[in-house]
Amino acid sequence: MPLGIFIRDIPAEILEERYAYAEDSGFLTLQGMLVHYRRTGKGMPVLLLHGTGASLHTWEGWTKILAPYAELVSVDLPGFGLTGSKPDRDYSLQAYVRFLEEFTAALKLDSFYLAGNSLGGAIAWNYALTHPEQVRKLILLDAAGFPKQAKDPLAMRLAKMPLAASAMTRITPKSLVRKSLLDVYGDDAKVTPALVGRYFELLLHPGNREAFADRAKLAHALETARLSQLKIPVLIQWGALDTWIPSSDGERFKSLIPGAQLKIYPGLGHVPMEEDPAVTGKDALDFLFGPGLPALK
Repeated sequence: MPLGIFIRDIPAEILEERYAYAEDSGFLTLQGMLVHYRRTGKGMPVLLLHGTGASLHTWEGWTKILAPYAELVSVDLPGFGLTGSKPDRDYSLQAYVRFLEEFTAALKLDSFYLAGNSLGGAIAWNYALTHPEQVRKLILLDAAGFPKQAKDPLAMRLAKMPLAASAMTRITPKSLVRKSLLDVYGDDAKVTPALVGRYFELLLHPGNREAFADRAKLAHALETARLSQLKIPVLIQWGALDTWIPSSDGERFKSLIPGAQLKIYPGLGHVPMEEDPAVTGKDALDFLFGPGLPALK
């Protein structure tokens, strides 16, 4: 689509018809937002947190694999997906932790396993440190936390420029979304038109583009030294081809977290749970519930 064409937001009700799950989706009001989440399966809860630019749909594959053994809860974090933007425009890490406190309280999640990818990974390990009484086990997938070693993605660089950021809230070519997905996937062939279409349309939820610009301006100072205080089992999963957060950061997480396990996946990029849910989901299942679970037909 030409850069000069104004691209309007898509009304929330239309996006909900397209992307909410008919049987599993729920909505609740928190912090002035109508928060979208998905809850399915029975057993020990597993709470799943997506990364920047994504939505709870990134966990679709894992949900299919884990739901027969557990209760899967995923949520569109503020500024993403069907939840949309925050009225106070506070997208600091501390604000996300406070949001998660209210979300888990509203769903009465007193004890659970927690997994997070990228930004969701940073929220997850900070939440686990703040609430050790709630989080039983932790999975970090290409998690944020250490100073960046690579150049920011193009969309993030543009969002940090005042004029470009303003333009991006009105002019957002689908080609920019496709380029970002090609960057985060290890296998370009998996970046299908349907995948690009979902990411693109959810970005056009009212307020999400403004939220992206607000978040890009923040500099998160994360206290990674505190990782040594984690006293729960931790699995670190990483795509070897991640160009946004390199696998060497996975090694750094492992070196700081007592007893942490690290699995690096050749051929996968920044969202390994989305790109290959079968392999990464099986490893997560073994970590959370032990190997040798009965196979389901």
